[in-house]
Amino acid sequence: MLSPEKEYNSRDNLNVCSVDQLVPAEHLVRKLDKALDFERFRSLLSPYYDESKGRPSIDPLVILKICFIQEIFGIPSMRQTIREIEVNMAYRWFLGYGIHDNIPHFATISYAIVNRFPPELFEEIFSIILEQALNKGYIESKYIFIDSTHIKANANKKKYRKELAQTMTKHYESNLLEEINEYRISENKKPFKKKENKEYKLRTVSTSDPESGYFVKGDHQPVFAYSSHVCCDTNNFILSCEVTSGNIHDSVVFDEVYNNIREDIKEDIEIIAVDSAYKTPWICKSVLEEGKKIAIPYTRPKTQKGNFKHYEYIYDEANDFIICPNKKTLVYTTVNRDGYKLYKTNDKDCAECPVKTQCTSSKSKTISKHIWHKYVEEANNYRYTEEFKKVYPLRARTIERVFADAKQKHSMRFTFLKGLKRVKASIMLKLASMNLKKMAMWAYNT
Repeated sequence: MLSPEKEYNSRDNLNVCSVDQLVPAEHLVRKLDKALDFERFRSLLSPYYDESKGRPSIDPLVILKICFIQEIFGIPSMRQTIREIEVNMAYRWFLGYGIHDNIPHFATISYAIVNRFPPELFEEIFSIILEQALNKGYIESKYIFIDSTHIKANANKKKYRKELAQTMTKHYESNLLEEINEYRISENKKPFKKKENKEYKLRTVSTSDPESGYFVKGDHQPVFAYSSHVCCDTNNFILSCEVTSGNIHDSVVFDEVYNNIREDIKEDIEIIAVDSAYKTPWICKSVLEEGKKIAIPYTRPKTQKGNFKHYEYIYDEANDFIICPNKKTLVYTTVNRDGYKLYKTNDKDCAECPVKTQCTSSKSKTISKHIWHKYVEEANNYRYTEEFKKVYPLRARTIERVFADAKQKHSMRFTFLKGLKRVKASIMLKLASMNLKKMAMWAYNT
């Protein structure tokens, strides 16, 4: 055994070796390099660098690889990433740098990401990595899982203003209005006209980052945030993502997330598993009419304590009326602009009802059913099948695991960036890195 003095002095010994010899054979960077041909990105990146002007620029592929190092190894900042690369031989090997090569300044990398690379570029990078995973047979899309998580924005929650904001127009409104008017015409009623005036709603807007949204949900502390809406497969590969402000409801973004999935992947989908936030007539209708199944959990009846539950009112589909718990009939009256068919009791029946206090405080009872309610009922009935009991619990180790890893290992709890485009670019890069890391591990193990 060497003496302490001898062990200390061995630091000054000269050794002849290459960077390649200093990188362990099973290091993750070797798996990454083997899993994906990074030269595929060169043609994608080259338009954003003009080599004919100024000093020789940093290879844009090196900049992208530095971004992958930061995201895959969960380094919180670009400044710290450059410090790690300076002393880590594995990172130098991955970039193609020697021991004595100078590492680019962190500000140069940050400037390139923000000002040279457009946000859309990172969506293309995500698509290329996903295509590679698909070609290797790693995607298992028989069951897919969709959900969202919030990312805290770089905005002080105490600095805000109240302003009128235009409400989002649901893209299916024209389809719904068409069906509503078919009902009204058949009843010799005047059809509704398309709304010309936009609706406005008073909203809380951040003065620090106006594109973020005021996120309020359950026990969470209200904050300004963005929402990442993600779809993944059974193997936890991320198939698509949409980023919105934090005050956009999950169900509003479902179609964008689903339609962004590659067509060759969509063909294999049989079941879509989502949480109760997606239990809307339109989502159930659009999925079921495609010939696919939708797995949605049970939702507790939203009635006052002590009142009759919604399932105690029996709907007679053949005769299109509803029977209340006191055996009285609620007859169909009309369909409103939101697509709900209204059923009402007779005022006299309600006045003489011995259990009226458990039913309504109004003169008569009114129940609404959406014109697409049969699709929701079909989704509810699917809950009792063995297939549902097999598929829905998989959410815990698929989409929920994706969010847990993204937040714990890839710094997706919050963002230092401002503006929807920049935040989306950052999230797409993180999700692309997660797919790349998983693909590298799978390629090495097989």
